[in-house]
Amino acid sequence: QVQLVESGGGLVQAGDSLRLSCAASGRTFSNYAMGWFRQAPGKEREFVAAINWSGGSTLYADSVKDRFTISRDNAKNTVYLQMNSPKPEDTAVYSCAAGSTGWTSRQQYEYEYWGQGTQVTVSS
Repeated sequence: QVQLVESGGGLVQAGDSLRLSCAASGRTFSNYAMGWFRQAPGKEREFVAAINWSGGSTLYADSVKDRFTISRDNAKNTVYLQMNSPKPEDTAVYSCAAGSTGWTSRQQYEYEYWGQGTQVTVSS
């Protein structure tokens, strides 16, 4: 089992910055690929970003590419999502997820463990 707890969400103005964190406990964190997903009210959950087990490979949704950065610190069992220049359309509940394949994926079914999520609200 892997337990995931997100933090860092809140209210931010468009154009500011916000960093989300996801702390993992349980099994060996460095074996897992990590992903960030989000769900806006009335919409399906969608992929945001992913990072492989070592941090050497990342993947982004087109909507956040060049604005968001995913990173991980395996010594701290934590994955981060740096959100620069957020837009109102980035408002959603952001959840992190862990996948035992170790490789980046956009597919939710590739991730076995999920956090509860943290709310991000971007005001215009």
